Amino acid sequence: MKKKPNYPSKKNPNASRPQRVSNFESRPRNKKEEYAKVNGGVFVYSKPVTVAELSKAINVPSPAIIKFLFLQGKAVTINQLLDDETIGTICLEYDYDFKKETVVDEANFEELEIVDDPDSLQERPPVVTIMGHVDHGKTTLIDAIRNSHIVDTEAGGISQNIGAYQKEIHGKKITFIDTPGHAAFTAMRARGASVTDIVVLVVAADDGVMPQTIEAIDHAKAAGVPVIVAINKMDKPGANPRKVTEELMAHELVAEEYGGDIITVQISAKTGAGIDELLENIILKAEMLELKANPSRYAIGTVLEANLDKGEGPKATLLVQNGTLTNADYVVVGETYGKIRRMTDEHRAVLKSAGPATPVSVIGLSAVPSAGDRFMAFPEERQAREIAEKRQLNKTMAQRSGTAALSLADLNNLVNAGKVKDINIVVKADSDGTAQALKANLEKMSTDTIKVHVLSASAGAISDNDVLLASASGAFIYGFNVRPDARVRQKAEESHVEIRLHKIIYELLDEMELAMKGMAVVEKVESITGQAEIRHIYKISKVGTIGGSYVTSGLIKSGSKIRLLRSGVVIYEGKLGSLKRYKDDVKEVKEGYECGLTIDGYNDIKEGDIVEGYELVEKK
Repeated sequence: MKKKPNYPSKKNPNASRPQRVSNFESRPRNKKEEYAKVNGGVFVYSKPVTVAELSKAINVPSPAIIKFLFLQGKAVTINQLLDDETIGTICLEYDYDFKKETVVDEANFEELEIVDDPDSLQERPPVVTIMGHVDHGKTTLIDAIRNSHIVDTEAGGISQNIGAYQKEIHGKKITFIDTPGHAAFTAMRARGASVTDIVVLVVAADDGVMPQTIEAIDHAKAAGVPVIVAINKMDKPGANPRKVTEELMAHELVAEEYGGDIITVQISAKTGAGIDELLENIILKAEMLELKANPSRYAIGTVLEANLDKGEGPKATLLVQNGTLTNADYVVVGETYGKIRRMTDEHRAVLKSAGPATPVSVIGLSAVPSAGDRFMAFPEERQAREIAEKRQLNKTMAQRSGTAALSLADLNNLVNAGKVKDINIVVKADSDGTAQALKANLEKMSTDTIKVHVLSASAGAISDNDVLLASASGAFIYGFNVRPDARVRQKAEESHVEIRLHKIIYELLDEMELAMKGMAVVEKVESITGQAEIRHIYKISKVGTIGGSYVTSGLIKSGSKIRLLRSGVVIYEGKLGSLKRYKDDVKEVKEGYECGLTIDGYNDIKEGDIVEGYELVEKK
């Protein structure tokens, strides 16, 4: 009978652990399929593994692993996939180091490091995105550039909008991408697509820097993209370009005239004045960037937009970023594939091929991809189909493993492992002064080995746009005296973005300092029970102000701690006074039901206010 391994226990604490023998090494395997093994006391894996697979690799019985995780508060089965954190915890418990390797092949071509022969590289057009405040003439500028590109013989203008177009100046092309704004720009970044080489920031000369201008600046800086400022509406009587350049300095965009490196061009999108100068400066900036690509390889690029056409089926606008796409290629896009049946430009002219930085509209895909999906061309259908199937399988496994993005706990672990160099943070506060003070204090915490980057610091409620920026940049959000509503909170959970909420500055800074030192943070974590919207106000002399409310999420409990939110900003914190359904006192009211409530010691409630109930739970 085979003797069981003698593990340490309470009865026999001095027992030695079994020798590290990898069962993965002892059985024959196809080397291409190998994704988990032990190498010199280090458990190396490249994708999520099950309890059974980890058990065989580290030679520890599955029941022992399941019991260990159960005592840690995690109930798992033998065939359940384990996330990275759980794998690390198990390995450390049984004296193994662990390492996750990224196996790069054609199935995850987004991670392929393309190294082209320098002799094959040729200059390519720059890809430009125009961003700015909604009323500052961004659309007018796009139309002015687009209209100047229409040939005289083409009646009716551009016949087909494919989300991108090209402009030629002095024999050199510029590719412009139409986006609804910086949110779309960052949504593509969140999906791993970095398509823009230069951002043109449009600021109205008669209005100056506005909140959406600041957001656009933050998104461009987070992407590490050079910015050219187009000071628009110079034809208006109240135009003051000096005011614009001075306001931009507060956001670290220093114009060349003040000794900085930011190109500013005064234009009028309405009259067309200055547009040629703007285009010339884009060409100049592109020459400085030395943008090159290899047109001799199979194409790789990004989906700009896609839709289902009733007559032609799945239709997508692709931006070729490297290589040349032909109408004979098979392409893998996201988790789908297809053969290009027709390829056209923005004038609906049929193309046989498209080189680097060229936007094209294609039909022939088997399904509609998503904006931001990467694509790669292949010569054979079989190869494209197999890669698409493998990508779909990888996506399914990744979703099942539920690996989360960076959180404070992840940061703590990475600091202890010496793997952190940059920390990205989005700050939202109840006032701009507080936001800027927090930004200054957080960035002062940077050390020689760890740099703190505050991507955005602004006043107001935590919004979808903040979650999008954090998701794209691997950041977490610090909120000071502001709250996300239930919809934003859900979006943050779906995007695996952690939102940290505080109301005392030094507690926020202390928490960050401890995390940067790799020390555990013991805190009282808020557990949100629910939110209710106040829809009617009733004033009764002997009772006070009663809020006729509708529970929008979770449940509201009688006597619970609450905070009152107005436009996402905390205006009062206290305790729920009374809670009624019709005339009866109740202990709780669930989502989808109406109720009447009062706040203990506070009567200044208004229609549209949000009452948020919460509990405090101590957590390490």
